[in-house]
Amino acid sequence: MTKHILSLLILLILLSSCEGYQKERKPEKTTETKIDLKKQALDKQQKEMQAKINQYAKVKLTTDTGKLTDNEKKVIIHLIKAAEYMNPAFWEQTYGDKQSLMHQIKDSLTRVYAEINYGPWDRLDDNKPFVDGIGPKPAGANFYPADMTKDEFEKADLPDKTSQYTILRRDENGKLYTIPYHQAFEKYLKPASEELLKAAKFADNKMFKNYLKLRAKALLDDNFRPSDMLWMDMKDNHIDVVIGPIENYEDQLYNYKTSYEGVVLVKDMDWSKKLAHFIRFLPELQKNLPVPAQYKQEKPGTRSDLNAYDAIYYAGDANTGGKTIAINLPNDEEVQLKKGTRRLQLKNVMKAKFDQILVPIADMLITPEQRKHINFDAFFANTMFHEVAHGLGIKNTINGKGMARKALKEHYSTIEEGKADILGLYMVDQLHKKGELDGDIKDYMTTFMASIFRSIRFGAADAHGVANMIRFNYFKDKGAFTRNADGTYKLNYDKMYDAMKSLSALLLKLQGDGDYEGVAKLIKEKGIVPEQLKQDLQKLNDAHIPVDIIFDQGIETLGL
Repeated sequence: MTKHILSLLILLILLSSCEGYQKERKPEKTTETKIDLKKQALDKQQKEMQAKINQYAKVKLTTDTGKLTDNEKKVIIHLIKAAEYMNPAFWEQTYGDKQSLMHQIKDSLTRVYAEINYGPWDRLDDNKPFVDGIGPKPAGANFYPADMTKDEFEKADLPDKTSQYTILRRDENGKLYTIPYHQAFEKYLKPASEELLKAAKFADNKMFKNYLKLRAKALLDDNFRPSDMLWMDMKDNHIDVVIGPIENYEDQLYNYKTSYEGVVLVKDMDWSKKLAHFIRFLPELQKNLPVPAQYKQEKPGTRSDLNAYDAIYYAGDANTGGKTIAINLPNDEEVQLKKGTRRLQLKNVMKAKFDQILVPIADMLITPEQRKHINFDAFFANTMFHEVAHGLGIKNTINGKGMARKALKEHYSTIEEGKADILGLYMVDQLHKKGELDGDIKDYMTTFMASIFRSIRFGAADAHGVANMIRFNYFKDKGAFTRNADGTYKLNYDKMYDAMKSLSALLLKLQGDGDYEGVAKLIKEKGIVPEQLKQDLQKLNDAHIPVDIIFDQGIETLGL
């Protein structure tokens, strides 16, 4: 009996020990599971962020420094230093305090992506936030108080509220007031101005030297017109710089406010000579636009010029989202009407995008028998005449609504980019018929279509992206292309030609009429990505074709 009881006790102790062991181990197993799930979530987040970063192909910005004089090298060093100050100025315009955001972000990949985007909103994904705790991007970026309504803005008695060079803030009573740019961003503009003056000391070209001095002054008083006028007169300078508050894209509330940027350039003298003769055709091209006379009554400045450059440094607004491959400036309509504009083709950046993005897109989405029509010369010409087309059409409305820019408000940039794209192709066709452009016209049309796919990927937050969505849907409705069963697209060249003419006329008329409601309707109906196209664009993502590029750039990259 004693032995039996003892055996039972031992068995109970063993069972109790085993149960106790299991109870002690269960929490440990649960903890391990939680750690694994947390690690998996972190790994997933990092993979997603790495995939976002991988949307950009890295491109080295350089030029043949052996062709530069010692003084030109010194000029470039100071110009890059000046342009670097446009980065923090633009950060404040688009987001606010960069350092507070960076302290909020814990992982390194997200910080890298925030640097690329100059903030916590994804410029290639319709400005969706990618940082925890960050809400939607204000339409007016940081130019206006985030809680300001349009009605409040319209009623505010502030004479310079629509100025390109003021920001709006609230006083201690909550009332709106304006601050001039040169005061709001003085801590960046003063040293940038000093660097421009240092560059001027080494500039051998007299006009360029004077331009740098005037631009240095303009940064400190917001009076940019004198330097814009002088910039138009410069013809033989080897080094160039675009710096200051230039484009209105960031202000999607009204399209009034300009953003700081800097681009340092080295002119390709040989290529520029080849392009110079096209300028003389501007009056004829304006006259032949496919609209009634009242929509083309303005005369484009004949002092415009076309030049090719190596871009060697991007900063601020120019360095965000889809990087520009060509420049058409000044934006000041008064300067444009008096002297025209300068069209700068950034040949090295253009070639990088053609090789790394456009050709792979064409190989996937253009029908095989038409891929032979994809070539760089056509891409270069289409891009060049896009910039030329900015100077054509009409700047003032024909019905007393003032400048088209003001009448169309936040929609102006989208329509202007759309007009420049389609008119650029129209001009290519006109010059090709005159024998001024070589090759098959199908080269230009097919490359143009491939470029639509490229630019649509910039998304609805980008004026160029929306403009391309409108054009894609318009072409589709007009039968300019058909989609094959294998998911490739085939151009119907005759119908594309007709669509090109009718869309050119539509956009020119909307601008000339200052038709805000008509433009809003067009964007709403046509500025969307159809479901089938979304799927086709996803194929490009799955094939790891970059959406755009980022740069390895700077003084050290150039070896200066």
